[in-house]
Amino acid sequence: MPEPVDPERPLSNWHREERLTLTRGQRAADILRNGMGSWFFVAGFGLVMIVWAVFNSGQRAWDPYPFILLNLFLSMLAGLQGSILLIAAKRQDAIAAALAQHDYETNVAAKREIEEMMAINRTQLEVLRELRAELARRQT
Repeated sequence: MPEPVDPERPLSNWHREERLTLTRGQRAADILRNGMGSWFFVAGFGLVMIVWAVFNSGQRAWDPYPFILLNLFLSMLAGLQGSILLIAAKRQDAIAAALAQHDYETNVAAKREIEEMMAINRTQLEVLRELRAELARRQT
């Protein structure tokens, strides 16, 4: 007879457990990805660009039009952002693979528990048949 299902078995939260295993670099990649993918970043970046252009359009400009220094910073930022986004994509792939493995393990455990319940159900049906047969035999 199969082992009964333990209703008190604690369920694990994969996300919480996975978050505890992150390295400092992985946490940084997630924070940067979330920061660069926000409206706050876009608005702040636009504001910095406007302020830069306004300050450098006057007489005492340190980076006069066509803003060569700004273009250099933007090129460096684009290179850095590309690297950060690749790191974040790699992290996301690792998360998706781990989550798929967790889903598979959960499905296997659920299948096992369903099979246990079906075995219990079959046993109960057999006992009921035997009881009905015994009851019918005693009534005749």
